[in-house]
Amino acid sequence: MIDASTIPVASPTSFADETVASAFAEIQEYEEIGSARILIVDDEEGIRNFFAEFLREQYECDTAGSANEALERLAVDKYSLVISDVMMPGRNGVELLRDITARYPNTAVIMVSGVDRPQRVRDALSLGAADYLIKPCELDVLLISVERALERRRLQCTARKYKADIEKQNKELALRAAELQRLQAQIIHSEKMASLGQLAAGVAHELNNPAGFIYGNMDLLKDELDGLQQLMAAYDQMNLPSEATQVVDDIKTRIGYDKLLEDLNSIIADCLEGAERIREVVQNLRLFSRLDEAELKQVDLHEGIESTIRLLSQYYSSGRLVICRDFGELPAVSCYAAQLNQVWMNLLANAAQAITGNGEVHIITRLEDNWAVVVISDSGCGIPAELVARIFDPFFTTKPVGEGTGLGLSISYGIIDRHDGTIEVVSTPGVGTTFTIRIPATTCPRVTTTNFAIAD
Repeated sequence: MIDASTIPVASPTSFADETVASAFAEIQEYEEIGSARILIVDDEEGIRNFFAEFLREQYECDTAGSANEALERLAVDKYSLVISDVMMPGRNGVELLRDITARYPNTAVIMVSGVDRPQRVRDALSLGAADYLIKPCELDVLLISVERALERRRLQCTARKYKADIEKQNKELALRAAELQRLQAQIIHSEKMASLGQLAAGVAHELNNPAGFIYGNMDLLKDELDGLQQLMAAYDQMNLPSEATQVVDDIKTRIGYDKLLEDLNSIIADCLEGAERIREVVQNLRLFSRLDEAELKQVDLHEGIESTIRLLSQYYSSGRLVICRDFGELPAVSCYAAQLNQVWMNLLANAAQAITGNGEVHIITRLEDNWAVVVISDSGCGIPAELVARIFDPFFTTKPVGEGTGLGLSISYGIIDRHDGTIEVVSTPGVGTTFTIRIPATTCPRVTTTNFAIAD
C-alpha cells in the first residue's frame, strides 16, 4: 500500500483547472479518512453482513440491500470501494457498475457472483471492475482482492495528481517562456530605439550646422543680389556710348536678363524654404528623441504631440487625413518625454493606418481633477469586440503578417503604466477607435531608463 504521507500535496487554489483540483481533493480525502471506506451491496443480508464483519477489522464498512440503495448512499457519502453482487432484484450489479463508473470514477468496484461464466467476467472487467470473485469465495482471497483494488485506486489517484501537477508546471513554463520572449523582444526594441534615438540626435546635430550655414548664406545672397540689381538699374539709367549700350543689350539678350532676375529671386526663395524645412525637421528630431531630457522633467504634452504629428507627415500632410485638435489647458506634466512621444507615435500611426480612404483623427486634451487626459480617436475600420480585450497583449496584431510586430500597443501600455496612468480603448467596427490616456498631472512616474519601440 502507498503511504499518502509521502505524496507531496499542494493547495488546490493554485491549480489551473478542475482536473488538478479533483486529483488533489481525492488524495486529501484519502489522507483524512485514514482507512478506506467500503460499501458492500448484496440482496442477501447474511452475505453482506458476513463480508462486512470480516472487513471491519481493517476498514470502515457500510452495507446496502439493492443497487438503488447503494446509489443513494454514494450520493451522500464517498466510498473508496464498492463490493457488489451481480444478480440482484431490480437493477442488477452490472447496471450498478455502469452507474458507478460513469458518476463516481474514483470509486473502485469488485463484482461477486455465484455464476462462473468467462464471458460475464470479461464483460465486468471491460466495464471497469477491479476484480471478479466467484461465490463462495474465501475470505483471504476477498481480503487480497480488496487490498489490490484499493492500492490500484490509490495509484490511479496519485498518477492523476502527478499528471495534473505536471500539466500545471507545463502551463507555468509556457507562461514564463512567453514572458521571457516578450521581455526579450522589448529589450531588442529598446536597444534598437536607443540606437535610433542616438542616431536621430546625431543626425540632427550634424544637419543643424550646415542647415544654419545654408539658411544664413541664402539671406546674405539675397541681400547681395538686391545690391547687384540696384547697380544694374543705375547703369540702365546712364547715357552710355552707343557701342557700349549695344554690347550690354547683346549680353542681356543672350543671358535672358529680365527672366534671370526673376529666376534668381525664385531660386533664393526656394532655397530659403528648403533650409527652413530642414531646420524644422532637425528641431522635431531633437524634440522627439529628447536624449538631452532622459531624466524626469516637466513637459508640455501638446509640444510632444505636435512634434510627433510633424514627424508623421507622410500620413498627415498628404491631404487624405484631417487632424482635428481640441486642446484644453494642461499644466506641465512630470514625465519621461521621449517615452510619451513614443506612445503618441504608436497611437497616431495606428490611427492613420486604420483609415483606408479619407478620414479624420481627433485629438482632445483636458484636465480632469488631477489627471491630464489625452483622447485620440479615428474614423477607421475599428476593432471587432472579441479582439478588443487582446490588443494590449504582446505580439498580438490585427495587421497582416509582416506588417506589424504586435508590440506597439503592449509597449505603450507599459509606458503609461510606468507613469502610474491608465489607457483605455473603445472601438466599434466600421465606425472607429478611441484611446483615452490618463496621466497624473502632479505625481512622478516610477524611475526607469528604458526606451521602447515605436509604431506597431
